[in-house]
Amino acid sequence: MRATTEIVEDNKVKLSVVVDEAEIDSALDSAVRSIGSSARIPGFRPGKVPRRVLEARMGGATALRAEALREALPDFYAKAVVDTDVDPIAPPEIDITEGEESGPVHFAAIVEVRPKVNVAGYDGLTTTIPSPLVNDADVAGQIDRLRENDGELIDVTRPILNGDLVTLDLKGNDEEGNEVAQADDYLYEVGSGVVIPELDEALLGLKAGADLEVSGTPAGGTLIAFSIVVTAVKEKKLPEVSDAWAEENSEFSTVAELEADLRERIGRMKVVQAQMSLRESTLGALAELVNEDEVPDVLIDAEVNERLHDLGHRLESQNMSIEQFLSATGQSGDQLVLSLRTDATKAVKVDLALRAVASAENLDVSPEELEEEIVRMAEQVGSTPDALRAQLDQAGRTGALKAEKAKSKAASWLVEHVTIVDEEGVSIDRALLETNVAELEAEDDSSSIEEEK
Repeated sequence: MRATTEIVEDNKVKLSVVVDEAEIDSALDSAVRSIGSSARIPGFRPGKVPRRVLEARMGGATALRAEALREALPDFYAKAVVDTDVDPIAPPEIDITEGEESGPVHFAAIVEVRPKVNVAGYDGLTTTIPSPLVNDADVAGQIDRLRENDGELIDVTRPILNGDLVTLDLKGNDEEGNEVAQADDYLYEVGSGVVIPELDEALLGLKAGADLEVSGTPAGGTLIAFSIVVTAVKEKKLPEVSDAWAEENSEFSTVAELEADLRERIGRMKVVQAQMSLRESTLGALAELVNEDEVPDVLIDAEVNERLHDLGHRLESQNMSIEQFLSATGQSGDQLVLSLRTDATKAVKVDLALRAVASAENLDVSPEELEEEIVRMAEQVGSTPDALRAQLDQAGRTGALKAEKAKSKAASWLVEHVTIVDEEGVSIDRALLETNVAELEAEDDSSSIEEEK
């Protein structure tokens, strides 16, 4: 078999393929056997129908050959794609130009291929991540959370303020008058918006013993009319920060020691958060370089369908239907698809841009690197490298694996070369992010073990 390529228009390639007579005869024999195995002809068992009978049944030798070619050509097309290193993103339009009745077969396949996008400026990207530096506000915020945990609720007689904790007796009826909610002594933080947003505004200024009627729609639900009695109003009294408080509520004897420990722990957490954000934010900045007009709809549609398929599987594992999911999240099917399409478009942009960076920076995948990846994947799936390699070759997926490896190298290259700033636009020293995440997690685990002792 011989194959050549020709660019016919933007992102479309014409494959011209010639299949020798010996190859086509072998493939046609196999295709005829396949046709015969599924044919149901009185007097013959499936798979035992003579060729001449099949020819007669299908309208002659030419008709049988045409059907056999229809079955055989996809395999020849797939081989031509691999041989010519074409990267199709849609089904081909195949036209037999010679050999429909006998002899070698010539066919042309016009196929849309993955575009090469323009990513000018990729080598000067700037990305924004959370600052890994600890400031006094971080420590003070953690101290306040510890005080909140140690706070004491005290009854008050004044009007309700935002942030107060109130106990409520409540009943809720739907629009048909059916009771759909009921609770006594329900502890509620004013301003949290947990029940319905309208409740917070209605409570402000009331005192213990007050009655109120308020209606609203909980997230993902329907309109509910609530009848409520405020049975108590409480405020949380926070303890004063002192060495005595620190000693009582931590392993440290002084506030200074507690703050130093918190500063170290917060620093570890912020480094991990910054490291985790760096790659994602860098790829997000890269995606912005890609003009949306360069992104084929067929790639976006395929990505959306894959995400819908994955969502369906996840919901099925949770015994939930897509309809139940839409109801619980308060969205329509069109809204779901739109949100998936937004994410899918970004994912396709990142894919195309990484391929472009890999090409521009000559980030090729060596045979040794490819073999290492095959060995790693084989171990993951419980197979052997030889078996997995054969599967990849047979499915024409070896090229895709190389592309994924090259994209990974491109992403690493970008992370190494991007300019990093925090939310205020202040440059971040890359050395601050070079702490090993695994080491930090191990240290935290060790600290937890020591605390348990």
